[in-house]
Amino acid sequence: MNERRAIGLGLSAVLLWSTVATAFKLTLAELTPIQMLTVASTVSTLALTLICAWQRKLSSISSTFLANPFYYILLGVINPLSYYLILFKAYDLLPASQAQAINYSWAITLTVMAAVFLKQTIRRQDWVACALSYFGVIVIATKGDILSMTFDSPLGVGLALLSTLLWAGYWILNTKNKADPIVAVLLGFLVATPCALLISWIEGASWNHISSQGWLAATYVGLFEMGITFVLWLSALKLTQNTARISNLIFASPFISLVLLATIIKEHIHPTTLIGLVLIIAGLVIQQMRFRRKNQYEPSC
Repeated sequence: MNERRAIGLGLSAVLLWSTVATAFKLTLAELTPIQMLTVASTVSTLALTLICAWQRKLSSISSTFLANPFYYILLGVINPLSYYLILFKAYDLLPASQAQAINYSWAITLTVMAAVFLKQTIRRQDWVACALSYFGVIVIATKGDILSMTFDSPLGVGLALLSTLLWAGYWILNTKNKADPIVAVLLGFLVATPCALLISWIEGASWNHISSQGWLAATYVGLFEMGITFVLWLSALKLTQNTARISNLIFASPFISLVLLATIIKEHIHPTTLIGLVLIIAGLVIQQMRFRRKNQYEPSC
C-alpha cells in the first residue's frame, strides 16, 4: 500500500512540475522576473508555513535557524532568491522549451561540482554523461547549427546554465544539513521573500496593470513549483522502498512539458530541442545507472 501511495505522490509531483514551464511563460507575459519571484515566493512561504503547522513543525523553525543563522541566510540567498530570479530571466529571454531543457542539465553540473568541492571521484561513466548532456545543451542553444555556435539569446543561454550552477551548489551546501528538509526549505523562503520585496520596491515595479490571470499564474508557480510539489516529492521518497523507481519518474516531466507548451501557449518546439533533450536525459540515465551498479555491490549495514 505504501509503495502504491509513493508512486501516486511521485507521479503527482512530476505532473505538476511538467506544467510550470507553461505557467512561467504565462506569468512572464505580465510580470517581470522579480515581480514573479516576489509573488511566487510569498505564496510558497504561506503554503510551507501551513504545511509545517499541520505537521506540527512550527516550533522547530526558530531553533533550526538560530543554530546556524548565516548558513540558512546563505541558502536562502542562493535558493530561492538568486536561483529563481536568474531562471525566470532565462525563461523571459528564451523559448520555454529551450530554457527548461538546458535547466535539466543541473544534475550533470552537480556531478562536476561535487568532484571539485566534495572531492568525489568522477568515473568514466560520469565523463560520458557530462559530454552527452552538455552536447545536448549546445544542440538546443544553437538549434542544431553547432559549427556556427550562434545563439538567439547568448544571455538567456548563459543565465540558464548559471541557474544549474546555483541549483547544484545549493544541494552541495545541503549535503551536511541534518534539519528537517521542509523546515529548511521554508527558512530559505523566509530569507528570500523580504529580499525579493525590497528589490521589487527598489526597481519601482508597477503592479496596477496585472490581470487576474497574471496573479493566478504567479500563485500557481508559488504553489506547484516551489511549495506543495516539493512536499509531495519528499513524501514519495520517504514512503518508497525503491528510490530509483520514484526518481526515474522525473524523466517524463520535460517531455510532458513540451506537449503542454505546444498545446496551451502554442509555442513552436524546434526539432533540435527534442534531440538535445533526449541527449541530456540519456546522460542522466547513464549517470544513474552507475549509481545503481555501485549500490548493488556496497555492503549492507
